[in-house]
Amino acid sequence: MFVVETDASAKGLGAVLMQEGHPVAFISKALSIKQQAMSVYEKELLAILMAVKQWHHYLIPKKFMIKTDQKSLKYLLTQKITTPLQQTWLAKLMGYDYEISYKKGVDNVVADGLSRVEGLALFEMGVSSIDSMLLQRIKEIWNSDMQLQAVIKQVGAGHQVKNVSWDGQLLKKKNKVWIGNDEQLKNDIMVLFHASPLGGHSGFRPTLQKIKSLFYWKGCSKQVRLFIKECSECQRAKYEPIANPGLLQPLPVPNYIFTDISMDFISGLPKSQGKDCIWVVVDRLTKYGHFIALSHPFSAAQLAQQFLDSIFKLHGCPVTIVSDRDPLFLSQFWKEFMRLQGVQLAYSTAYHPQSDGQTEVLNRCLETYLRCMCMQTPNQWFKWLSLAEWWYNTTYHSSIKMSPFQALYGYPPPIHIPYIPMDTSVAAVETLYRDRDVMIQVLKENLMMAQNRMKQYADTNRSERSFEPGNWVYLKLRPFVQTTLKNTKDSKLTPKYFGPFLIIEKIGKVAYKLDLPSEAQIHPVFHVSLLKKAHGSHHSLTPLPALPRFSLQPRAIIDRRLVRRGPRMTTQVLVHWKNLEASEATWEFWDDFILRFPDFQS
Repeated sequence: MFVVETDASAKGLGAVLMQEGHPVAFISKALSIKQQAMSVYEKELLAILMAVKQWHHYLIPKKFMIKTDQKSLKYLLTQKITTPLQQTWLAKLMGYDYEISYKKGVDNVVADGLSRVEGLALFEMGVSSIDSMLLQRIKEIWNSDMQLQAVIKQVGAGHQVKNVSWDGQLLKKKNKVWIGNDEQLKNDIMVLFHASPLGGHSGFRPTLQKIKSLFYWKGCSKQVRLFIKECSECQRAKYEPIANPGLLQPLPVPNYIFTDISMDFISGLPKSQGKDCIWVVVDRLTKYGHFIALSHPFSAAQLAQQFLDSIFKLHGCPVTIVSDRDPLFLSQFWKEFMRLQGVQLAYSTAYHPQSDGQTEVLNRCLETYLRCMCMQTPNQWFKWLSLAEWWYNTTYHSSIKMSPFQALYGYPPPIHIPYIPMDTSVAAVETLYRDRDVMIQVLKENLMMAQNRMKQYADTNRSERSFEPGNWVYLKLRPFVQTTLKNTKDSKLTPKYFGPFLIIEKIGKVAYKLDLPSEAQIHPVFHVSLLKKAHGSHHSLTPLPALPRFSLQPRAIIDRRLVRRGPRMTTQVLVHWKNLEASEATWEFWDDFILRFPDFQS
């Protein structure tokens, strides 16, 4: 059974936790001016509350004994409650199984002594609990600091120095211990109150408050702020409480129809007539879209043939294609195929799908349409795909202020009006926008207005941030990316930022190329929202997540299979590694594999 002994004096409270006659823990606390005005009964009850709250985790499971030298408290549970303070404090003791007994004051020496600790002894106890040698180092600095020696002599001689006191052992300014001019000592104090388990890497104000409660030196606030700003652990582990960095940078408005397109995949769909994937292709000027059903697995050569059959035959070859970094779009075949056609490929930056936001939004609209139309029979989505394409292309688009159909063909889409008996009214047919040059100019003006409106709204929740080549930055990787690279159970506590890394090139206005290690299997171009400026020295480096198998090279692909990865279906390949037996082949996700080994020929 635990035993809690408490006592209260005129200026403080004290308590000791005992078990089988041996002390387990001690606590001592000074009373505020308001608390000093309380009655002896209330002070003794306050000491009990302080002890029970401090050692809650010890006392809540089992019954324990409270010993106090205030005899009236022995009957606390049976006496009549007369004051609101008694009612409040007794409510805080509910839930505990305890018994209060009386112990004479002459026998309650430990708790009584703790309640009377004050002045120098209390300060030495507080400082010693942080670092046993800290007070000794502070006094040694006083002996070597000529300025403080002069102040000690002046105060010791009876002269008054504003806000300075000397009692023969402690030199205080503004009732705080005066720290001498020693940068290493100041730095050690900041480490103790910020980087130690006691400090817990708190922010600027909590750390400064802790330091200023005990110590004083000129320029303390400025030094603490700089120390926390340059703390490498804080820079790697803490999020930034600011608006999303990087202002919106819309893509330039195209000059002609279907010269600039974007594309993406919707995968993870249930099998429908052998199809389980949709290839979405959108014209960036008219917003006209094509939805092409595909079956996994498919190669870059098959994708190129589909492009010729569904896009090229209708609109010709584009000038630019915007896409994400899907392994198929990064394959050598796709790049060479498009290079020979004179097509410029523009990829989104790593881990920043917002770069191709137009196609991502269209994907969401298409998924919503199919979900509404075939929610009860999801394996019939393929039958609805043609209607979904017609629905999208004939629906009013807020950016171009007309439907994509009208923007492409120059006249509104035909409206299928059912026959109504006795309805003899005839709708007038009017051809709009006969001049194609006028049509394109109207489209471009509407798109510019939509982009400006979108940028204005988006930038209200963003902050501007820029770097220059030669700057050092920390790199933020998304949690799902970290688990892809490093499958560990403690990913929740992995650093938020890695590095720092050197910026070697600025690409556009919001993308930067980093000097990543040669073994990193990540594209080196990142959006500014994933970067944070590194402060202080750059000696310590948090390496990118890695697995030992990244050093292996593939020999051959033995087998393939489709597996579910989150909400989508994806391909896994069984890889036979060089210098390893076939029995040690491992299943790897095809997307990750082709990113790590883009030149591998299967």
